Amino acid sequence: MTETYLPAQPIWCAGCGHFGVQSVLWAALREVGAPPEEILILAGIGCSGTVQNNLGTYGYHALHGRVLPTATGVWLADPELTVVATGGDGDGYAIGMGHLIHSFRRNPSFTYVVMNNGIYGLTKGQDSPTRDGTQSIDAVLLGLSVVETTFIARGFTRWPDQLHRLTVAALAHARAGHGFAFLEVLSPCVTYNDTYPQWEAEINDLDADDGYDASDRAGAFDRAIGLQAQGRIPVGLIYRSVPAINARDLPNPSTSDLLPATHLADYRELLHRYQV
Repeated sequence: MTETYLPAQPIWCAGCGHFGVQSVLWAALREVGAPPEEILILAGIGCSGTVQNNLGTYGYHALHGRVLPTATGVWLADPELTVVATGGDGDGYAIGMGHLIHSFRRNPSFTYVVMNNGIYGLTKGQDSPTRDGTQSIDAVLLGLSVVETTFIARGFTRWPDQLHRLTVAALAHARAGHGFAFLEVLSPCVTYNDTYPQWEAEINDLDADDGYDASDRAGAFDRAIGLQAQGRIPVGLIYRSVPAINARDLPNPSTSDLLPATHLADYRELLHRYQV
């Protein structure tokens, strides 16, 4: 085996929820059978933006808020890769929010793991768009409102068994060509916003509800809205569907023949139409 580099050691504060996300992600990648040399992990800006250094796979540090268009380009270039985008709630839901909406809509077949701690930990604890309040953003509700979405889940780092199952399910969904697998992880920041006890008291486990149907989008939205009104947070597999067309069968611009010589007759026809 050719030696490349040794994974770095995490630089997070002791007790940070991101340790749990990283551990589960590595175990889940092994469970789905993805070889390290066929995995590309991309990260955004923030405390979560170093996870790609720690796992021994290919990694890429994207620009602030731009991890999703970058990951989309990677996946289009090689749909056989296991592409995992990672980031925090600031990177994904503030400067990157426009890209999140269009990723839900376009449904590219890769996994997006968002580590949500409600603050900007890297810059010393300013409120993020998900911090408690009447104007906080709920990305799960946003995803459910976009009809093209096919996989939405939320986990909690203090519940590693469930988080492992959700991560495996997200990776399997994307690797099968079923579309954009969105997984938000409640990952508390013990230094600036220690929400471990608060979130453990507020979460509602949908996986434990035998009457819950994760294939019913309208039902999932109604349940999430109802729990929000009660001050509760839904976790588990919230919504999953299999699209009629596999993402790998859709036209791929990265493999299209765009050489001018190939389309010379079409170009001449267009010029002729504009001239007349």
